[in-house]
Amino acid sequence: MLNKNHWLTGFVIALILPTASYIVFYLLYPNRFWLGKPAVPYLIAMGVNLVFMKISVKKDAYQTAIGLVIATFAFLLFMVFVLKIKL
Repeated sequence: MLNKNHWLTGFVIALILPTASYIVFYLLYPNRFWLGKPAVPYLIAMGVNLVFMKISVKKDAYQTAIGLVIATFAFLLFMVFVLKIKL
């Protein structure tokens, strides 16, 4: 899975889960509120990104882990400041 040790690989991997979360929770099921909090699907995706980060650190793929952290943190800032989602 994480054979290439490059920050761009981690960045792309980290963007897949929030995008999939958006498609599943807001395009397929737009009228449902997930536990009364709109940020829950994104927070779950970010938690899974942290698991991928842990896996890449154990495999000594530090550049991939850096890409995962950058994308996860950038997405968190995007949620708070652009989408105005309260955590």
